[in-house]
Amino acid sequence: MYSVTLIPGDGIGPEIMDAAVKVLEATGVSFKWERCLAGMSAVEAGLPPLPEATIASISRTRVAYKGPLTTPVGGGYRSVNVTLRRHFRLYANVRPAKSFEGTRTPFHDVDLVIIRENTEGLYSGIEHTIDVEGQVVAAESVAIITRVGSENVIRYAFEYARKNGRRRVTLVHKANILKTTTGMFLAIGRELAREYPEIEFNDCIIDACAMRLVMNPQQFDVIVTTNLFGDILSDLTAGLVGGLGITSGANIGHEEAVFEAVHGSAPDIAGKHVANPAALIMAGVQMLEYLGEGDTARQVERAVRAVVKEGEFVTPDLRADSRCSTMQMAQAIIDHLE
Repeated sequence: MYSVTLIPGDGIGPEIMDAAVKVLEATGVSFKWERCLAGMSAVEAGLPPLPEATIASISRTRVAYKGPLTTPVGGGYRSVNVTLRRHFRLYANVRPAKSFEGTRTPFHDVDLVIIRENTEGLYSGIEHTIDVEGQVVAAESVAIITRVGSENVIRYAFEYARKNGRRRVTLVHKANILKTTTGMFLAIGRELAREYPEIEFNDCIIDACAMRLVMNPQQFDVIVTTNLFGDILSDLTAGLVGGLGITSGANIGHEEAVFEAVHGSAPDIAGKHVANPAALIMAGVQMLEYLGEGDTARQVERAVRAVVKEGEFVTPDLRADSRCSTMQMAQAIIDHLE
């Protein structure tokens, strides 16, 4: 039995989490779920956005399964997702992008992975304003790149490629302009590449990479990059394979890991039971892989892909005229498992 911290999330989170849990439990793998709050649901319960009880649970189970959380734009509390990553030093964000048959995209043979540094860069949270006579005249954000942080995520990318039979790692940077920060990131990548002679290594400037991804994504295999660049590219590649509704993410640290749907909490459709559970179920696939249940993970992924390909029991984001509910789509996936 695997003990897992379960964070249903905000908005559509509890609906898609119920569906995802039902699918995972249908596999026969045994879970002990520790239900915890975070984000707006925690605030509404009179708790901090990231309660101590939630942190304690993740510290105990070492694995968390998380629905989408609401982050206020502008004021309010800081991103709980970023706080979780920094607190547990979840240095690698892993976002697969593999084509789904049955989705409306111009590409049908994309199969790549974005591995993003997850705790540093412009998301370090060091910001301040410069005031003159009571008026804000400038604002600054500090990007921090460290050797240890860079080595952690770049080595993870090479090890991921080796473990999963992938042949190329592309390091994405802006070292022509940001010579000190991403320049160091690139230099460390070149150093580490020498330890993996069987894996092809190249590098690409971020703007050129974005163009190449939308013109010919098949040229990429594993992409490793800094925090902000990875955040942007991972959503771009999600668009290549059918959108955020079928895209999952893993946050990996040395001791803990958090698996999540990467889309938002969609408050406009919360309670309507029409949200797509596929992204969270695919995050469950990544969690099963992490737990050593690789055969079960592949079984669940095949079932999700079969349901999306058939297009009968899919939610309205995948087929506009669909009347399929969140739980009906989950049940169709379970039927394919059986």
